[in-house]
Formats: sequence, C-alpha cells, structure tokens
Amino acid sequence: MTKKNYNVLGVMSGTSLDGADIARFVLAENNGVWDYEIHEADTIPYAKEWVERLKKAVDFSETQLQQLNKDYTVLLGKMINDFIASHSISGLDAVCSHGHTVLHQPHNGITLQVGNLPELAALTNVPVVCNFRVQDVALGGQGAPLVPIGDRLLFSDYEYCLNLGGFSNISFEEGGNRIAFDICAVNTVLNHYANRLGYPYDAGGSIARGGRINPVLLDRLDALPYYALPYPKSLGFEYVKSTVLPLMEEYNIQTEDKLRTFTRHIARQVAFVLHKRKSANVKMLVTGGGAYNTYLIESMRNLLPEVEIVIPDDKTIQYKEALIFALLGVLRLRNEVNVLNSVTGADRDHSSGYIYTL
Repeated sequence: MTKKNYNVLGVMSGTSLDGADIARFVLAENNGVWDYEIHEADTIPYAKEWVERLKKAVDFSETQLQQLNKDYTVLLGKMINDFIASHSISGLDAVCSHGHTVLHQPHNGITLQVGNLPELAALTNVPVVCNFRVQDVALGGQGAPLVPIGDRLLFSDYEYCLNLGGFSNISFEEGGNRIAFDICAVNTVLNHYANRLGYPYDAGGSIARGGRINPVLLDRLDALPYYALPYPKSLGFEYVKSTVLPLMEEYNIQTEDKLRTFTRHIARQVAFVLHKRKSANVKMLVTGGGAYNTYLIESMRNLLPEVEIVIPDDKTIQYKEALIFALLGVLRLRNEVNVLNSVTGADRDHSSGYIYTL
C-alpha cells in the first residue's frame, strides 16, 4: 500500500491502566515529509475487574496468558467497534494497535502485548497492523521504546521528546542517530500509592505536594543500578514489582510522603539525563498523563531552568502515543522502516508489525 494519505485508527493501552486510547488520524506524506491531523479521540476506561486482571497478568501461567490474550482481543474489538459506531467513521485504511503489555523481558527474549491476535481484524472488519515489538526482540533489541521514529518524523521541532506515562522515556538526536530509552517508572508507582488512598491517581500531584520528602529513600531510589546502565535500555512492570515497590515498602512513612519522594525522584532522574548531556536553551516536548501532574512539572522546571518545557494541547498530550502507533502501522503497510536499531539495539533498522487482512 503506497499512497499519500492514510485514514487510520491508532490504539494504545499503557501500563498506567487508565484505559485504551483510540483516535482517528489522517497521516499525509509529501516528498518524505509527514504531517498529521488528530480527529475523533477517546480514552475508554477499563472496568474494575479488567484493571485487576491486567495488573495480575505478570504472574499468570502460560494457559492463563493465552486465555487473557483471547479475552482481551474480544474486549479491544468491542471498544474499537463502539468507537467507530459512535463517531460514524468510515473509509478506514487500517487499525494500528499496540495492544497491552503484560510481559516485557527483552533480556530473556520475551515481550508480550495481548490483544494482537488475528481475530481482531475479523472482529472489527478492518485491516489491522499490530504486534510491533516482537520482531525487534527477536533481532536482539529491547522492543522499546518504539515512539522515537514518530518523534523524528512528526516532532522534529523539539530537541527532546519526553513521555510521562507508566514509565518516562525520552528521545533525541545524537550523531545523526535517534536515541531513546526509558528513564524511570512514573505512573506505575504514583498510581499504586494513590490507589492506597482511594484515588485512581494523584490529580495534579496535589497529594504529593502535601507530603514530605524522605531524603534517605530518595537517595536509595537514585542509586538503583538501572540508572547507571548504558542505553539502549527499557523497563517493564516486572521491574516495578520486583525492585521499586519492595524498596519503597521498606520505609514506614506516610503514603503522601512516598508520593512526594517518588515525584522528586522522577524529576531528578529526568534532570540528570539532560544535565549529563549539558543541555541548555533547548525545547522539550512533554506528553503522557504525567504532563497533567503540575507538581511533577514544577519540580522538573525547578531542576531544569535552562530547558523550555513545552506542554502541548490536550489531544497531543493524551494521544501522542496512539498517533505514533498509527504512524508505525502506516510505515509497516508501506514496508518502510518503523523501528530504529539506534534506539532498541536490534541488529538492524527494520519494518516491524503483523498485518492482518480480512
């Protein structure tokens, strides 16, 4: 499929479990330059039982994972069909879906995103492009982050692109290559502690703002071995479960104090990356749910006064990842590179993703 304009859905479910992001995008290519328009867009929340099931999936048996994959594919198909019907959408070229990550262990050659079964095309009656990470891991890569190709093609006005979702990840150009990696956990930890207080998340960082920083815990978080690893590198919920939360639980302090301490930790790790690169008088685009955490953004600005931190419009904040997975799907349809080995560490650049036709 080689054409100039594409009418596609981008579908993304992140580790913060706030729901499935579904949006319609029009992507246009002109002499190698890409442009986009964001049209209808919704975040469809998960029912409570689905949140719990997806949280626990990291510990599922092989049989349980297979059943989860089938059930989640059906759920995702219904969400997509409802979205298409509610917005009277027609003429789609493809649904480009990330699925939901339940396992990410690239060092063991494992990454699993449920919802990427061939049945999704039959359920939606639209061609589907999905399962973007598996091939990269098979080629020796991290399978993540995959967003940087979109940062390069769609957001080149910014020296840095930072996403604050379940994890923070950053991308930038270095020596003619796009570089990207996961920095640290974000909403996978913050939401965990907000849930303890009966909230789905810490709105605006207001709970964290009312807490106190525990300097010993902060220093221990900053000293976690992951931060000293060279890139390419990436994180999964397994890391939060096995490393971050057990460390946090060693401290018998108020939940508000844990939230404030970890929020400062996030800001410090982001600042460390930019300080290490001696970045000044540059622009950094910040998207993802964490862009609404005003206390976190204030903390970052205090630590990075020489960096212009840009918070875009709501649709870009919320649906940038869905947009870029839509772009990855279109590039796959064109058999063009959509995964960069400079980012993931794979053997080569490649065009990744499964295509399911009707």
